Amino acid sequence: MAEPTAPTPTNTDSPAQKAETDTQTFVVGGGTQPEPHVEEGSIRPFEFRATDEDLADLKRRIAATRWPERETVNDDTQGVRLDTIQKLADYWLNQHDWRKVEARINSYPNFVTEVDGLDMHFIHVKSKHEGALPLIVTHGWPGSVIEQLKIIDPLTDPTAHGGTEDDAFDVVIPSMPGYGFSGKPISPGWGPERIATGSIELMKRLGYDRFVASGGDWGALVTDFIGVQAPPELLGIHTNMAGAIPAAVNAAALAGAPSPEPLDEEEQQSFDHVSFFYKHGLGYALEMGNRAQTLYGLADSPVALASWIIDHDIWTYRQIARVFDGETLGLTKDDIVDNITLYWLTNTGVSSARLYWENKFAFFEPKGVKVPVVVSAFPEEICPCPRSWAERAYPGLLYYQQHPEGAHFAAWEQPQAIVEDLRNGFRSLRT
Repeated sequence: MAEPTAPTPTNTDSPAQKAETDTQTFVVGGGTQPEPHVEEGSIRPFEFRATDEDLADLKRRIAATRWPERETVNDDTQGVRLDTIQKLADYWLNQHDWRKVEARINSYPNFVTEVDGLDMHFIHVKSKHEGALPLIVTHGWPGSVIEQLKIIDPLTDPTAHGGTEDDAFDVVIPSMPGYGFSGKPISPGWGPERIATGSIELMKRLGYDRFVASGGDWGALVTDFIGVQAPPELLGIHTNMAGAIPAAVNAAALAGAPSPEPLDEEEQQSFDHVSFFYKHGLGYALEMGNRAQTLYGLADSPVALASWIIDHDIWTYRQIARVFDGETLGLTKDDIVDNITLYWLTNTGVSSARLYWENKFAFFEPKGVKVPVVVSAFPEEICPCPRSWAERAYPGLLYYQQHPEGAHFAAWEQPQAIVEDLRNGFRSLRT
Protein backbone atom coordinates (compact mmCIF):
# COMPACT_ATOMS: atom_id res chain seq x y z
CA MET A 1 0.00 0.00 0.00
CA ALA A 2 1.32 3.46 -0.87
CA GLU A 3 2.20 5.71 2.04
CA PRO A 4 -0.70 8.18 2.47
CA THR A 5 -0.30 11.88 2.98
CA ALA A 6 -1.22 13.08 6.45
CA PRO A 7 -3.80 15.84 6.84
CA THR A 8 -2.47 18.87 8.71
CA PRO A 9 -4.07 21.40 11.07
CA THR A 10 -4.87 24.84 9.72
CA ASN A 11 -2.82 26.70 12.34
CA THR A 12 0.89 26.48 11.57
CA ASP A 13 1.80 27.07 15.20
CA SER A 14 0.40 23.70 16.27
CA PRO A 15 2.97 21.63 18.16
CA ALA A 16 1.80 18.64 16.17
CA GLN A 17 2.93 20.29 12.97
CA LYS A 18 6.39 20.82 14.42
CA ALA A 19 6.68 17.06 14.95
CA GLU A 20 7.94 14.61 12.40
CA THR A 21 6.04 14.78 9.13
CA ASP A 22 5.91 11.07 8.30
CA THR A 23 2.43 9.69 8.80
CA GLN A 24 2.06 6.74 11.13
CA THR A 25 -0.32 4.46 9.24
CA PHE A 26 -2.05 1.81 11.32
CA VAL A 27 -2.98 -1.08 9.02
CA VAL A 28 -5.01 -3.99 10.35
CA GLY A 29 -5.66 -7.39 8.86
CA GLY A 30 -3.62 -9.22 6.27
CA GLY A 31 -1.12 -6.45 5.56
CA THR A 32 1.86 -5.11 7.46
CA GLN A 33 1.03 -3.63 10.85
CA PRO A 34 3.64 -1.05 11.93
CA GLU A 35 4.33 -0.82 15.62
CA PRO A 36 2.11 2.04 16.90
CA HIS A 37 4.45 3.06 19.73
CA VAL A 38 6.02 6.54 19.61
CA GLU A 39 8.57 8.26 21.80
CA GLU A 40 7.48 10.02 24.98
CA GLY A 41 6.56 13.62 24.21
CA SER A 42 6.58 13.36 20.42
CA ILE A 43 3.44 13.92 18.36
CA ARG A 44 3.08 12.18 15.01
CA PRO A 45 0.44 12.38 12.31
CA PHE A 46 -1.65 9.23 12.14
CA GLU A 47 -3.88 7.55 9.61
CA PHE A 48 -5.89 4.35 9.83
CA ARG A 49 -6.59 2.01 6.95
CA ALA A 50 -8.18 -1.40 7.23
CA THR A 51 -6.92 -3.96 4.74
CA ASP A 52 -9.23 -5.38 2.11
CA GLU A 53 -8.53 -8.81 3.62
CA ASP A 54 -9.74 -7.72 7.03
CA LEU A 55 -12.93 -6.23 5.62
CA ALA A 56 -13.58 -9.37 3.59
CA ASP A 57 -13.06 -11.50 6.69
CA LEU A 58 -15.59 -9.34 8.55
CA LYS A 59 -18.20 -9.92 5.85
CA ARG A 60 -17.46 -13.64 5.85
CA ARG A 61 -17.96 -13.87 9.60
CA ILE A 62 -21.24 -11.97 9.46
CA ALA A 63 -22.52 -14.25 6.71
CA ALA A 64 -21.46 -17.35 8.70
CA THR A 65 -23.30 -16.33 11.88
CA ARG A 66 -25.03 -19.22 13.61
CA TRP A 67 -28.34 -17.75 14.77
CA PRO A 68 -30.30 -18.89 17.81
CA GLU A 69 -34.07 -19.20 17.88
CA ARG A 70 -36.09 -16.05 18.39
CA GLU A 71 -37.02 -14.76 21.82
CA THR A 72 -40.06 -16.35 23.49
CA VAL A 73 -41.81 -13.02 24.10
CA ASN A 74 -43.10 -10.31 21.79
CA ASP A 75 -41.08 -7.50 23.30
CA ASP A 76 -37.47 -6.65 24.23
CA THR A 77 -37.53 -7.90 27.82
CA GLN A 78 -35.21 -10.81 26.97
CA GLY A 79 -32.66 -8.56 25.25
CA VAL A 80 -31.86 -7.67 21.65
CA ARG A 81 -34.59 -9.09 19.49
CA LEU A 82 -33.63 -11.53 16.74
CA ASP A 83 -35.46 -9.49 14.11
CA THR A 84 -33.50 -6.33 15.04
CA ILE A 85 -30.04 -7.89 15.05
CA GLN A 86 -30.72 -9.75 11.80
CA LYS A 87 -31.74 -6.49 10.10
CA LEU A 88 -28.54 -4.90 11.40
CA ALA A 89 -26.45 -7.84 10.20
CA ASP A 90 -28.08 -7.78 6.78
CA TYR A 91 -27.32 -4.07 6.39
CA TRP A 92 -23.77 -4.58 7.65
CA LEU A 93 -23.18 -7.42 5.22
CA ASN A 94 -24.85 -6.05 2.10
CA GLN A 95 -24.94 -2.25 2.25
CA HIS A 96 -22.45 -0.80 4.73
CA ASP A 97 -19.23 0.71 3.34
CA TRP A 98 -16.48 1.16 5.93
CA ARG A 99 -14.34 3.11 3.49
CA LYS A 100 -16.73 6.08 3.69
CA VAL A 101 -16.34 6.64 7.42
CA GLU A 102 -12.65 5.72 7.27
CA ALA A 103 -12.15 8.54 4.75
CA ARG A 104 -14.17 10.88 6.95
CA ILE A 105 -12.04 10.12 10.00
CA ASN A 106 -8.84 10.55 7.99
CA SER A 107 -10.10 13.84 6.52
CA TYR A 108 -9.40 15.42 9.91
CA PRO A 109 -5.92 15.82 11.40
CA ASN A 110 -5.22 12.66 13.42
CA PHE A 111 -2.23 12.19 15.71
CA VAL A 112 -0.73 9.82 18.25
CA THR A 113 1.46 10.60 21.23
CA GLU A 114 2.64 8.69 24.28
CA VAL A 115 1.01 9.83 27.52
CA ASP A 116 1.92 8.18 30.82
CA GLY A 117 3.51 5.24 29.01
CA LEU A 118 0.56 4.57 26.69
CA ASP A 119 -0.02 5.65 23.11
CA MET A 120 -2.95 8.06 22.86
CA HIS A 121 -4.68 8.72 19.55
CA PHE A 122 -6.54 11.98 19.05
CA ILE A 123 -8.18 14.11 16.40
CA HIS A 124 -7.06 17.75 16.59
CA VAL A 125 -8.87 20.36 14.50
CA LYS A 126 -7.90 24.00 14.93
CA SER A 127 -10.27 26.79 14.02
CA LYS A 128 -9.32 29.42 11.46
CA HIS A 129 -10.66 32.07 13.85
CA GLU A 130 -8.31 33.80 16.27
CA GLY A 131 -9.11 33.39 19.93
CA ALA A 132 -10.78 30.00 19.47
CA LEU A 133 -11.39 28.29 22.82
CA PRO A 134 -9.55 24.93 23.13
CA LEU A 135 -11.93 22.06 23.96
CA ILE A 136 -11.20 18.41 24.70
CA VAL A 137 -14.17 16.09 24.11
CA THR A 138 -14.13 12.55 25.52
CA HIS A 139 -16.35 9.71 24.30
CA GLY A 140 -17.64 6.74 26.30
CA TRP A 141 -18.56 3.06 25.89
CA PRO A 142 -19.64 1.83 23.43
CA GLY A 143 -18.64 5.04 21.70
CA SER A 144 -15.55 6.20 19.87
CA VAL A 145 -14.25 9.27 18.10
CA ILE A 146 -16.96 8.54 15.51
CA GLU A 147 -19.47 9.59 18.19
CA GLN A 148 -18.10 13.15 18.06
CA LEU A 149 -17.57 13.68 14.31
CA LYS A 150 -20.83 15.59 13.82
CA ILE A 151 -19.83 18.39 16.19
CA ILE A 152 -16.33 19.10 14.82
CA ASP A 153 -17.23 21.40 11.93
CA PRO A 154 -19.90 23.47 13.76
CA LEU A 155 -17.49 24.03 16.66
CA THR A 156 -14.38 24.84 14.64
CA ASP A 157 -16.10 26.71 11.79
CA PRO A 158 -19.08 28.39 13.48
CA THR A 159 -19.63 31.06 10.81
CA ALA A 160 -20.54 28.29 8.37
CA HIS A 161 -22.90 26.68 10.90
CA GLY A 162 -25.11 29.40 12.31
CA GLY A 163 -22.63 30.95 14.74
CA THR A 164 -20.15 33.79 14.90
CA GLU A 165 -16.37 33.98 15.10
CA ASP A 166 -16.72 34.42 18.86
CA ASP A 167 -18.19 30.89 19.06
CA ALA A 168 -15.08 29.18 17.67
CA PHE A 169 -13.37 26.24 19.36
CA ASP A 170 -10.19 24.29 18.72
CA VAL A 171 -11.32 20.69 19.16
CA VAL A 172 -9.33 17.74 20.53
CA ILE A 173 -11.02 14.32 20.53
CA PRO A 174 -8.95 11.49 22.03
CA SER A 175 -9.59 7.77 21.83
CA MET A 176 -9.62 6.54 25.42
CA PRO A 177 -7.04 3.92 26.45
CA GLY A 178 -8.18 0.50 25.24
CA TYR A 179 -10.52 2.10 22.71
CA GLY A 180 -10.26 2.79 19.00
CA PHE A 181 -6.77 3.73 17.83
CA SER A 182 -5.22 4.30 21.26
CA GLY A 183 -2.98 1.81 22.99
CA LYS A 184 -4.38 -1.03 25.10
CA PRO A 185 -3.19 -1.06 28.72
CA ILE A 186 -1.19 -4.18 29.56
CA SER A 187 -1.39 -3.69 33.33
CA PRO A 188 -4.09 -2.43 35.70
CA GLY A 189 -4.53 1.18 36.69
CA TRP A 190 -6.21 2.93 33.77
CA GLY A 191 -9.42 4.11 35.40
CA PRO A 192 -11.26 7.39 34.72
CA GLU A 193 -9.07 9.43 37.08
CA ARG A 194 -5.87 8.40 35.29
CA ILE A 195 -7.46 9.03 31.90
CA ALA A 196 -8.37 12.51 33.17
CA THR A 197 -4.75 13.12 34.16
CA GLY A 198 -3.60 11.96 30.73
CA SER A 199 -6.13 14.24 29.05
CA ILE A 200 -4.78 17.23 30.96
CA GLU A 201 -1.24 16.28 29.95
CA LEU A 202 -2.34 16.01 26.32
CA MET A 203 -3.80 19.53 26.30
CA LYS A 204 -0.63 20.93 27.89
CA ARG A 205 1.52 19.09 25.35
CA LEU A 206 -0.49 20.68 22.57
CA GLY A 207 0.56 24.04 23.96
CA TYR A 208 -2.75 25.18 25.43
CA ASP A 209 -2.50 27.42 28.48
CA ARG A 210 -6.29 27.44 28.86
CA PHE A 211 -8.98 24.97 27.84
CA VAL A 212 -12.41 23.53 28.60
CA ALA A 213 -13.52 19.89 28.65
CA SER A 214 -16.67 18.00 27.67
CA GLY A 215 -17.92 14.43 27.73
CA GLY A 216 -20.74 11.93 28.00
CA ASP A 217 -20.90 8.36 29.36
CA TRP A 218 -17.34 7.46 30.46
CA GLY A 219 -16.33 10.79 29.00
CA ALA A 220 -18.57 12.43 31.59
CA LEU A 221 -16.69 10.71 34.41
CA VAL A 222 -13.34 11.58 32.85
CA THR A 223 -14.47 15.18 32.44
CA ASP A 224 -15.74 15.33 36.03
CA PHE A 225 -12.32 14.17 37.20
CA ILE A 226 -10.61 16.76 35.01
CA GLY A 227 -12.77 19.20 36.96
CA VAL A 228 -11.85 17.63 40.29
CA GLN A 229 -8.13 17.81 39.46
CA ALA A 230 -8.74 21.41 38.29
CA PRO A 231 -5.38 22.26 36.69
CA PRO A 232 -4.79 26.02 36.40
CA GLU A 233 -5.28 25.81 32.63
CA LEU A 234 -8.86 24.52 33.02
CA LEU A 235 -11.60 27.14 32.69
CA GLY A 236 -14.61 24.85 33.09
CA ILE A 237 -16.29 21.61 32.03
CA HIS A 238 -19.42 20.47 30.22
CA THR A 239 -21.30 17.22 30.76
CA ASN A 240 -24.33 15.59 29.18
CA MET A 241 -24.38 12.79 31.76
CA ALA A 242 -24.18 14.75 34.98
CA GLY A 243 -22.77 13.11 38.10
CA ALA A 244 -25.48 14.69 40.20
CA ILE A 245 -27.89 12.22 41.83
CA PRO A 246 -27.54 12.47 45.64
CA ALA A 247 -25.63 9.46 46.98
CA ALA A 248 -28.41 8.23 49.29
CA VAL A 249 -30.99 8.57 46.53
CA ASN A 250 -28.75 6.68 44.11
CA ALA A 251 -28.21 3.89 46.65
CA ALA A 252 -31.96 3.51 47.06
CA ALA A 253 -32.47 3.34 43.29
CA LEU A 254 -29.77 0.68 43.01
CA ALA A 255 -31.41 -1.35 45.78
CA GLY A 256 -34.88 -1.00 44.30
CA ALA A 257 -36.06 0.89 47.38
CA PRO A 258 -38.00 4.16 47.70
CA SER A 259 -36.08 7.40 47.86
CA PRO A 260 -34.90 8.23 51.40
CA GLU A 261 -35.68 11.91 50.82
CA PRO A 262 -38.71 13.72 49.37
CA LEU A 263 -38.54 14.27 45.62
CA ASP A 264 -40.39 16.76 43.49
CA GLU A 265 -42.08 15.59 40.28
CA GLU A 266 -39.03 16.06 38.06
CA GLU A 267 -36.69 14.40 40.55
CA GLN A 268 -39.11 11.49 40.93
CA GLN A 269 -39.15 10.95 37.17
CA SER A 270 -35.35 10.85 37.14
CA PHE A 271 -35.32 8.48 40.12
CA ASP A 272 -37.79 6.14 38.39
CA HIS A 273 -35.73 6.29 35.18
CA VAL A 274 -32.44 5.30 36.77
CA SER A 275 -34.18 2.72 39.00
CA PHE A 276 -35.52 1.04 35.87
CA PHE A 277 -32.02 0.97 34.38
CA TYR A 278 -30.53 -0.53 37.53
CA LYS A 279 -33.17 -3.27 37.58
CA HIS A 280 -33.41 -4.09 33.89
CA GLY A 281 -30.34 -2.74 32.09
CA LEU A 282 -27.28 -2.95 34.31
CA GLY A 283 -26.27 -6.47 33.32
CA TYR A 284 -23.68 -5.51 30.72
CA ALA A 285 -21.95 -3.15 33.17
CA LEU A 286 -21.91 -5.77 35.91
CA GLU A 287 -20.42 -8.38 33.58
CA MET A 288 -17.71 -6.04 32.31
CA GLY A 289 -17.08 -4.70 35.79
CA ASN A 290 -16.51 -8.17 37.20
CA ARG A 291 -15.52 -10.50 34.33
CA ALA A 292 -14.46 -8.37 31.37
CA GLN A 293 -11.96 -10.92 30.08
CA THR A 294 -14.71 -13.53 29.73
CA LEU A 295 -16.20 -11.71 26.74
CA TYR A 296 -14.15 -13.56 24.10
CA GLY A 297 -17.13 -13.62 21.78
CA LEU A 298 -16.70 -9.87 21.22
CA ALA A 299 -13.35 -10.59 19.55
CA ASP A 300 -14.56 -13.59 17.55
CA SER A 301 -18.07 -12.82 16.32
CA PRO A 302 -19.13 -9.52 14.73
CA VAL A 303 -22.77 -10.21 15.54
CA ALA A 304 -21.95 -10.94 19.19
CA LEU A 305 -20.07 -7.63 19.33
CA ALA A 306 -22.94 -5.76 17.65
CA SER A 307 -25.64 -7.17 19.93
CA TRP A 308 -23.54 -6.43 23.04
CA ILE A 309 -22.96 -2.85 21.89
CA ILE A 310 -26.55 -1.95 20.94
CA ASP A 311 -27.95 -3.32 24.22
CA HIS A 312 -26.32 -0.48 26.16
CA ASP A 313 -29.53 1.04 27.57
CA ILE A 314 -33.15 0.40 26.70
CA TRP A 315 -33.85 3.90 25.40
CA THR A 316 -30.93 3.90 22.97
CA TYR A 317 -31.65 0.30 21.98
CA ARG A 318 -35.24 1.15 21.11
CA GLN A 319 -34.03 4.04 18.98
CA ILE A 320 -31.66 1.69 17.15
CA ALA A 321 -34.44 -0.85 16.62
CA ARG A 322 -36.66 1.87 15.13
CA VAL A 323 -33.83 2.96 12.81
CA PHE A 324 -33.50 -0.57 11.44
CA ASP A 325 -37.28 -0.67 11.08
CA GLY A 326 -36.91 2.23 8.66
CA GLU A 327 -37.56 5.34 10.79
CA THR A 328 -35.46 8.47 10.29
CA LEU A 329 -33.96 9.56 13.62
CA GLY A 330 -30.86 11.35 14.88
CA LEU A 331 -28.82 8.18 14.53
CA THR A 332 -28.60 6.51 11.12
CA LYS A 333 -27.91 2.92 10.17
CA ASP A 334 -24.44 3.95 9.06
CA ASP A 335 -23.78 5.79 12.35
CA ILE A 336 -24.55 2.63 14.28
CA VAL A 337 -22.66 0.19 12.06
CA ASP A 338 -19.69 2.54 11.53
CA ASN A 339 -19.06 2.57 15.27
CA ILE A 340 -19.44 -1.20 15.69
CA THR A 341 -17.07 -1.76 12.77
CA LEU A 342 -14.42 0.42 14.41
CA TYR A 343 -14.58 -1.78 17.51
CA TRP A 344 -14.27 -4.86 15.32
CA LEU A 345 -11.35 -3.66 13.21
CA THR A 346 -9.36 -2.52 16.25
CA ASN A 347 -10.35 -5.62 18.29
CA THR A 348 -11.27 -3.44 21.27
CA GLY A 349 -14.39 -5.23 22.51
CA VAL A 350 -12.58 -6.71 25.51
CA SER A 351 -9.94 -4.02 26.07
CA SER A 352 -12.63 -1.33 26.23
CA ALA A 353 -14.71 -3.45 28.62
CA ARG A 354 -11.89 -3.46 31.18
CA LEU A 355 -12.59 0.18 32.01
CA TYR A 356 -15.65 -1.07 33.92
CA TRP A 357 -13.38 -3.38 35.90
CA GLU A 358 -11.01 -0.50 36.63
CA ASN A 359 -13.69 1.94 37.78
CA LYS A 360 -14.26 2.38 41.51
CA PHE A 361 -16.79 5.23 41.36
CA ALA A 362 -20.58 5.49 41.11
CA PHE A 363 -21.52 6.63 37.63
CA PHE A 364 -24.15 9.20 38.49
CA GLU A 365 -23.12 10.52 41.94
CA PRO A 366 -21.29 13.83 42.51
CA LYS A 367 -17.49 13.70 42.34
CA GLY A 368 -16.74 17.01 44.08
CA VAL A 369 -16.32 19.30 41.07
CA LYS A 370 -15.85 22.95 42.03
CA VAL A 371 -14.91 24.55 38.70
CA PRO A 372 -17.54 26.20 36.45
CA VAL A 373 -19.86 23.58 34.92
CA VAL A 374 -22.22 23.48 31.95
CA VAL A 375 -24.92 20.78 32.05
CA SER A 376 -26.96 19.46 29.12
CA ALA A 377 -29.96 17.39 30.25
CA PHE A 378 -31.77 14.98 27.93
CA PRO A 379 -35.04 13.20 28.78
CA GLU A 380 -33.94 9.69 27.77
CA GLU A 381 -30.55 9.81 29.43
CA ILE A 382 -30.05 6.91 31.84
CA CYS A 383 -30.35 9.32 34.76
CA PRO A 384 -31.92 12.56 33.49
CA CYS A 385 -30.55 15.44 35.54
CA PRO A 386 -33.00 17.93 37.08
CA ARG A 387 -31.69 21.45 37.65
CA SER A 388 -32.07 20.99 41.42
CA TRP A 389 -29.62 18.08 41.45
CA ALA A 390 -27.22 19.89 39.11
CA GLU A 391 -27.16 22.90 41.44
CA ARG A 392 -26.42 20.68 44.46
CA ALA A 393 -23.72 18.63 42.72
CA TYR A 394 -21.98 21.47 40.93
CA PRO A 395 -21.63 24.59 43.11
CA GLY A 396 -20.04 26.32 40.12
CA LEU A 397 -23.00 25.59 37.83
CA LEU A 398 -22.63 28.09 35.04
CA TYR A 399 -25.29 27.04 32.57
CA TYR A 400 -28.05 24.42 32.53
CA GLN A 401 -30.17 23.45 29.56
CA GLN A 402 -32.91 20.85 29.50
CA HIS A 403 -33.73 19.59 26.01
CA PRO A 404 -37.10 18.26 24.82
CA GLU A 405 -35.66 15.16 23.16
CA GLY A 406 -32.48 13.13 23.17
CA ALA A 407 -30.95 10.11 24.86
CA HIS A 408 -27.58 8.87 26.05
CA PHE A 409 -25.30 9.54 23.05
CA ALA A 410 -26.19 13.19 22.72
CA ALA A 411 -23.33 14.51 20.55
CA TRP A 412 -24.07 11.71 18.10
CA GLU A 413 -27.87 11.91 18.13
CA GLN A 414 -28.50 15.59 18.97
CA PRO A 415 -25.32 17.33 17.77
CA GLN A 416 -26.91 20.75 17.30
CA ALA A 417 -28.14 20.78 20.90
CA ILE A 418 -24.65 19.96 22.19
CA VAL A 419 -23.05 22.58 19.94
CA GLU A 420 -25.45 25.27 21.17
CA ASP A 421 -24.87 24.34 24.81
CA LEU A 422 -21.09 24.48 24.36
CA ARG A 423 -21.33 27.85 22.65
CA ASN A 424 -23.76 29.37 25.14
CA GLY A 425 -22.40 27.68 28.24
CA PHE A 426 -18.76 28.65 27.81
CA ARG A 427 -19.33 32.11 26.33
CA SER A 428 -18.71 33.91 29.61
CA LEU A 429 -15.38 32.07 30.12
CA ARG A 430 -13.81 33.34 26.91
CA THR A 431 -12.86 36.80 28.22
